[in-house]
Amino acid sequence: MTSTRVFSLLIVDDDPLVHQSLKLALPSHWKVFSATKLEAIQYTRFYHAAFVDMHLSPGANKADGPAVIEKLTKHNNQLEVVAMSGDLSRELMETCLKAGAQRFLAKPLMPEEILLILEKIEALWDLRNVDPSADRGEIRWVGTSEASQKIKKRIADLRGETSPVLLEGETGCGKEVIARILNQQEGERPFIAVNLASIPDNLFESEMFGHVKGAFTGAEQNKVGLTEAANGGDLFLDEIEALPLTQQAKLLRFLETGEVRRVGAKESTTVKTRVIAATNKPLDKMVANGEFREDLLYRLNSQRVELPPLRQRLDDIDELAKHFLAAERPRRNKTIADDGLAAMKKYNWPGNVRELKRVCEQLSLTSPLPFIRAEDVLNWLRPTAVFSEGVPSYTAIDFNKGFNTLVEEFEAHVIRTCLKQTKDIETAAKILQISRSNLYKKIKDYKIEEEPS
Repeated sequence: MTSTRVFSLLIVDDDPLVHQSLKLALPSHWKVFSATKLEAIQYTRFYHAAFVDMHLSPGANKADGPAVIEKLTKHNNQLEVVAMSGDLSRELMETCLKAGAQRFLAKPLMPEEILLILEKIEALWDLRNVDPSADRGEIRWVGTSEASQKIKKRIADLRGETSPVLLEGETGCGKEVIARILNQQEGERPFIAVNLASIPDNLFESEMFGHVKGAFTGAEQNKVGLTEAANGGDLFLDEIEALPLTQQAKLLRFLETGEVRRVGAKESTTVKTRVIAATNKPLDKMVANGEFREDLLYRLNSQRVELPPLRQRLDDIDELAKHFLAAERPRRNKTIADDGLAAMKKYNWPGNVRELKRVCEQLSLTSPLPFIRAEDVLNWLRPTAVFSEGVPSYTAIDFNKGFNTLVEEFEAHVIRTCLKQTKDIETAAKILQISRSNLYKKIKDYKIEEEPS
């Protein structure tokens, strides 16, 4: 993903030489605004980034930079602030972070470090400002919730990094999307994706590292392995937890040396391939159980991204649902009503974003009206629904009631919740997977029908 926009940078420093050196180091698409005095700072102007020195008043005992950062971020809470100082005290650095700075640079400034930081800032703004209506063939992270903003920030921080990346999260929460965005933001480069669970143990070495003609029965010609095919780019290894212990040592050696030796070959070649691994299982627990090599985990864990499940970022459902429905146009021109979105937010989405995508595709096909209503959503989700509304917290349980009473209360709560979703007893019995007569009995025992609606 290469930015073509112009970015604005505010430099706040009382030393004119700092301004000159920064201007010389900046790429041409960065427009600079300078302030050498506190009164010269234009706080209300929009900036993409700001480099702020911590000591702006000569002779002052206290650093005044943190106050400047607070005022700048108050006017623009997405401003990327870099604090600068020759004073490397921990107290000052932590004060800068609390004030709203994202990074702290030690003076004298290094041009290479400045350029790397600006690249990451560009990547973050590009991720924030992708036009959802533009079809440019780019992969993007859909969502503006607080969790999604943190993910975008983490993606941008990995711009220009070459060490392995480990993506952790439940099935269907978007790990391959993250991998493709990481690749995309580096520009035009190879991206090879493979699910390790689909590779038979006896073919792993040939698939990963290739083979030469005649290396084994059936090797009728030379074959380039996945690691070599991804040279100069990224190799995405999905379900890394499925890799057998016998093969983990071979992957570890490649990660440490970058060397590739095809099966049957006498010599090795060196490639520059970044490995992005993904897992839906806690690898540290697998290490404790002897199912995963600890040294391989350390190597893969160089850069780590944790993806939250959809139930922890329900605020993204609006944008995600509209995004998936838009993908169904023009064949099915459906929109979703507010009550439909509200119904979606009451569901726990055990299948995460992948499940939401499937549901949106089905709703686009089956909904009778041009817009999707709450009843359409509930009718589709009911057979497997796991609704989150009204579930009591275990911290509020009165254990003095005894186990049997608590179980009965919870059973009654489940029945009430189900009957809120459907008034039809036969449908409710199917959802709860009990007989209709049994459900009638429980309704009578718990006096549910007698309660006011």
